[in-house]
Amino acid sequence: MAKVLVLYYSSYGHTRQMAQAAAEGAEAAGATVDVKRVPETAPKEVAEAAHFQVDTTHTEAQPDDLANYDGIIVASPTRYGNMSSQMASFWDRTGGLWFQGKLIGKVGAAMSSTATQHGGNEATLFSIHKTLLHHGLILVGLPYSFQGQMDNSQVVGGSPYGATTIASGDGSRQPSQIELDGARFQGRLVAETAAKLFG
Repeated sequence: MAKVLVLYYSSYGHTRQMAQAAAEGAEAAGATVDVKRVPETAPKEVAEAAHFQVDTTHTEAQPDDLANYDGIIVASPTRYGNMSSQMASFWDRTGGLWFQGKLIGKVGAAMSSTATQHGGNEATLFSIHKTLLHHGLILVGLPYSFQGQMDNSQVVGGSPYGATTIASGDGSRQPSQIELDGARFQGRLVAETAAKLFG
């Protein structure tokens, strides 16, 4: 049975919802799944003024946790086409794991959220991919066998590089059913791939 970590940062709840959906997909494939968040690095007064959601549902991850999993799904909002500083700060603390090669051969995946359709979702996925590749993970995307991402009748996230959602500039748009289904699909695929490699 594969063991999967869904690691996320979320300011307003969008990537948290995507992370939870990915966990559901991985669990449906028979994996043991943990959902953890990275620490908030913004000062408390800044987070409060911006009305960040302070999520205490999921425990905070520590870098050494990563070595305990067969698959790692990383979900981060977009900041100028990059993963958020909170997520980047977490990965900046994984030098010891990198030095020891502790993540080499594990399965990795990325998910993201942007305010607009063309606000950098794919660039953010690539920023996560680069980090995972430096650690030696094997990447799993969102293949076109998930056909929801090909729907042109409505605004919809998703790309072959990973599941995504679109939040709107004021954060009012919530992940759609198609976007959540994409996250579930990707979560299932990560679990199935990890099971083939480590089962």
